[in-house]
Amino acid sequence: MARMSLRPRGRRPREACGDDRLSALPDDLLLLVLRRLDTRAALATGMLSRRWANLPHELDALDFRVSDILPPRYHRCILRHRGVMNWIAYRHAIPNSLMPAIRRHERRAARALVRSVESFIDADDGRPSRRKVSRLRLEFFGTHNTAGINRLISKAIDDWGVEELEAVGKPMYWRQPPTHEFPSHGLCKDPRASRLRTLTLGGCVLPPLHEYGGVTKLVLHGMAASTPAEAYEGVFTSCPQLQVLHLESCFLDRRKSLVVDAPMSEIRELVVDACDIISVKLRSLPRLQNLASMGTQVLFDRRTSSSSFPCLRQWHLAYLYGLARKFSRWLEPDLTLDRFFHYTLDITDLIVRFTGPERWIVPSSCSPSPPLLRSLRRLLVADMPSSWDASWPSILLDAAPSLKTLHIHIAPRDAKKPTGGEFSWHHPTVPLHNYRLEEFAMAGFGGTMSQVYFVKLVVGACTALRHVSIFKGGDLKYKGNWDWEMPRLQENSWNDKEKETMEKQIMDAVSCSTDHLQIVLG
Repeated sequence: MARMSLRPRGRRPREACGDDRLSALPDDLLLLVLRRLDTRAALATGMLSRRWANLPHELDALDFRVSDILPPRYHRCILRHRGVMNWIAYRHAIPNSLMPAIRRHERRAARALVRSVESFIDADDGRPSRRKVSRLRLEFFGTHNTAGINRLISKAIDDWGVEELEAVGKPMYWRQPPTHEFPSHGLCKDPRASRLRTLTLGGCVLPPLHEYGGVTKLVLHGMAASTPAEAYEGVFTSCPQLQVLHLESCFLDRRKSLVVDAPMSEIRELVVDACDIISVKLRSLPRLQNLASMGTQVLFDRRTSSSSFPCLRQWHLAYLYGLARKFSRWLEPDLTLDRFFHYTLDITDLIVRFTGPERWIVPSSCSPSPPLLRSLRRLLVADMPSSWDASWPSILLDAAPSLKTLHIHIAPRDAKKPTGGEFSWHHPTVPLHNYRLEEFAMAGFGGTMSQVYFVKLVVGACTALRHVSIFKGGDLKYKGNWDWEMPRLQENSWNDKEKETMEKQIMDAVSCSTDHLQIVLG
């Protein structure tokens, strides 16, 4: 009699527990797994088998970050120390002993990162095949033991042909920002032969960059306070191939301004974000198309003309309230509109943002103001304090006769921040006329008398209006530095009585046929 099998048909026998089913996967799948790990963890998989040891050599992107080494206990100590220091500020108590533990974790993480970098370079030197790396990101503590970091950067540029490099010196907790210095020869030995396209440097002394002819995008973040103005200005003049330049949280002597005069520059995008600089004066950037000045005063020099910036089309203008008070000794108390636009610019898209009660742009001394923004098509006035009146946006509306889209975003009232007092109304001295405006939207509408007045002012003056949208709430979404998205329609924001009252007020202000006008209350 034949023996019956108890195993169901079609089921394969269970494999032995010792079989390595993960290593049986093809190399492409294993590389996808390794790319989702940090570089130190990916290199550690080489201890599993000889096949795993060869896989990290195929990675085209490397990330060495000291943040990945710091243990969770380090972050808990940071939170506890911040809580203690806040309590000390009010109680005048004696600080606890958390700093030694924080310093110990930072020293251990810094040494572990240097050992990983050096062992990685030593292992690569013994390989006959040449590694290909397209992106290298480094985050390290700016201590004295950074020779391995400089060695890795040089090898990546000279031997591996890296195209995107990011090297940021991370400041240690409760210490001054680091000032990492590169060798005297710079980032690598042969900069003219490098394949660098994108370069990001932070927390370091700015090295000479004039020989890196392939770099088209440069990001400088948290540069040392000892960096002179001439070093920043040299980036504009000695690197004519640059097309994108970002200055983020950079430092400069408070008594000096940064003057940009580069008629041969190819820079098309300039971002100056929260830099510790009194002001940036633009004299000549003929290829500039997109400008973002956020938290730093960027002005056009009066000695120049519109021909110095013939390609400028988009400007994101933001002024941080904290930095405005910090530099109040050097800044003008009231900046008029013609101080920013003292000649006609061909800007088509403009974002003006406010983060505090300070109204730092006031009407010009001449009345009426000349149309300084003749080519402006889209305008966003964001984070406008709810205590402001309608006079300021009407100034911009009067200065832009070709405006087609006007969006106003009113910041929600914060009881913890000063409001700066209520501003009185200033009616336009001449009738406001705009025959091009087609879309008007206001987010954060609170129903105040000044807001209602401004809505009626716009609707009555702009005879070509097609869409009027009034939103009580909703967050403004930015799409990059030069585009935005208004909040969508929200339910239950308006009751029937409020809608009827608001629609009647809008219709009363309309001076022509209303068949083409669409009103949305959300």
